[in-house]
Amino acid sequence: MTGKTNERVKAVAAMAMLTALAIAADIFLRIPNIGGILTYEPKEVILTIGAFIFGTIPGLIMSLVVCFVEMITISTTGPIGLLMNFLASATFIGVASVIYHRKKTMGRAIIGLVSGSLAMIGIMLLWNYIMTPIYMGVPREAVLDLFLPLLIPFNAIKAALNSAVVLLLYKGVVTALRKSKLIPQRESNDGENKKVNTIILIIVSAVAVVTLLMVLLIFAKII
Repeated sequence: MTGKTNERVKAVAAMAMLTALAIAADIFLRIPNIGGILTYEPKEVILTIGAFIFGTIPGLIMSLVVCFVEMITISTTGPIGLLMNFLASATFIGVASVIYHRKKTMGRAIIGLVSGSLAMIGIMLLWNYIMTPIYMGVPREAVLDLFLPLLIPFNAIKAALNSAVVLLLYKGVVTALRKSKLIPQRESNDGENKKVNTIILIIVSAVAVVTLLMVLLIFAKII
């Protein structure tokens, strides 16, 4: 086995381990029925650490796997729940890790986590406005009435808590993985390659376009 192949096998093993930990956190550490409709799961903490270590695309893949496992095990919301969970996780993880990987410093990590938090709050407000009336059969005015007392505080507290725990645990997780020889002893400060950044840009643009189209269709009273 060549050196590069060996490193890839170790990286896959580490990502599988982190994915399993995120699933366990999702199942055993969740706090359901917040405000009657929301659930807090700490899976984004582990997934963001994974994205900081291995890159944005691996982080998004791990997030999708965890959200899918949640859908087929403990979730009662089906594909809509999968969509909403993945949008929240992917937005937070994706934005935070893209910014962090441009230059791996504590300052960039904080900027990334704050930016990811703000992006996640905005995306989830829009998609709750789009999907909650369809899923729960309530008028959109009722969803708007939940923005200030429930949805904005919940997402802000969730993002702040997850960000703080990521900063608290990241160094320890990296150290443990290095001692286990699952990741190299030194991390590169080079930004992610142009191909990966292009893929991420396409994904973000697609989500933004779909979100805006859905909102426009709502205002046009088509949906």
